[in-house]
Amino acid sequence: MDNLKEKAKLAFIWDFFGKIARNGMGFIISIFLARLLEPSDFGLIAMVMVIIMVARIFTDIGLGGALVQRRRVLPIHYNSVFYFNIFIASVLTAITYFSASTIADFYNNAELIPLAEVLSFLFIINAFPSVQNVKLKKELNYKLPYKISLTSAFISGIVGVSLAFYGAGVWSLVVQNLLGGILYNILIWSTAHWKPSLQFSFKALFQLWGFGFRLFLTGLIDKVFTHLDYIIIGKLFDAASLGFYQRAKSLNNFAIRYSSESLMSILFPVLSKVQNNLPRFQQIVIKGYGLINFFAFLLLGGLYIISEELIVLFFGDKWLPSVYIFKILVLSGFVRPVGALLMNILMSRGKSKIILRMAIYKVVIALLNFVVLYIWGMDAFLYGLIIVGLWDLFLNIIFASREIKLTFMTFAKPFIVQASIGISAVVLTSLITENLNQIDIIMLMIKGSIFTFVYILINYLMRTSSFNYVLEQIIPMVKKG
Repeated sequence: MDNLKEKAKLAFIWDFFGKIARNGMGFIISIFLARLLEPSDFGLIAMVMVIIMVARIFTDIGLGGALVQRRRVLPIHYNSVFYFNIFIASVLTAITYFSASTIADFYNNAELIPLAEVLSFLFIINAFPSVQNVKLKKELNYKLPYKISLTSAFISGIVGVSLAFYGAGVWSLVVQNLLGGILYNILIWSTAHWKPSLQFSFKALFQLWGFGFRLFLTGLIDKVFTHLDYIIIGKLFDAASLGFYQRAKSLNNFAIRYSSESLMSILFPVLSKVQNNLPRFQQIVIKGYGLINFFAFLLLGGLYIISEELIVLFFGDKWLPSVYIFKILVLSGFVRPVGALLMNILMSRGKSKIILRMAIYKVVIALLNFVVLYIWGMDAFLYGLIIVGLWDLFLNIIFASREIKLTFMTFAKPFIVQASIGISAVVLTSLITENLNQIDIIMLMIKGSIFTFVYILINYLMRTSSFNYVLEQIIPMVKKG
């Protein structure tokens, strides 16, 4: 068990700092691209990529998650999933390529035809390394994939910025996406130990199917309703409006990845390994939940405070309309990293049937909010996302607490406490800095520093459980150092 703990810590370190390096570099590249390109360019690429992202779920149909969750996996399982993924990806590429004109007609924009045709090959490109990624994740080996992703993202980013500088417009984003995937394939196939053999078995797929298919349906519902906003906004508004929304949402997702994605990606395989040891399982969940609450509200609250300085200073005045959108998305984003951990509880224990049922319940509120978008516009839709997120969190807590025999308040209390502290820190920081109106890097640092200090101070004075869990992780590292 101690060996598992050490492997999980090492995996978390590589995953977290790998994400910092890769996403930090991606953020810097996006700054150059946002200054060189127009919001409409980002809107055009979002119109096509939303189709790619939703359809991409079909290349796996949940089999990757089933491989991670299954305790005994044979080579035939890996091989069968690999060939199945390649076949489905090829079909999706063909469908998207020949549907390019239909996509353009839907958005009433002929510029999308060549973009959709070229980007359709992302299905095949992304399918080839899928099993290698799953195998490395199952083994808690995060060092190799993040070294590779960092290298491929850096090279493709430099090429994308260079093309944007020389006037390639939206095609600089297309090349960046394709080149990044191609480079990742080349590097992962030349360094990863696993290579497919000429084995394929429908029986092996069916063994994964029960868990995997329900995950696929859940993932499909999630993908559709996570990206349906792009489709509707792209249909109802112009490309520039979608570009402003895309910039704000991508920034919000960037923050959420920092606050929880690394811990989440480690916890799933770790929890899967201890799924039959309930006391150990509960202990890991409670501590992980506390850590996620602490960092989620710290990072997202900080971003809310510095949102105007962040967007204007880094991306330019032309992106100012994104500030308002970004602030509301941050408010709705508070619940997502917390809810994701609770979902991992059910996934690691193989409860895909419950996960599917929850996804169906969540669809009801999400659909109502899209009706709000259609009738009352984007502002009402954005505030509706906060209600949708809280409903999602409520369902996650109900089902997760029942599954591992913990009370509802075990999960609700840390969330409420950290949310209250985050809001209090935002209000106090706003009051302290309300007479400082300039927008510059100094103001960004002042606001960010004050918020961080106030947030940590309140946690310290209240001796919150989340803060104590953070100290438990930091103090041993400091002593070793």
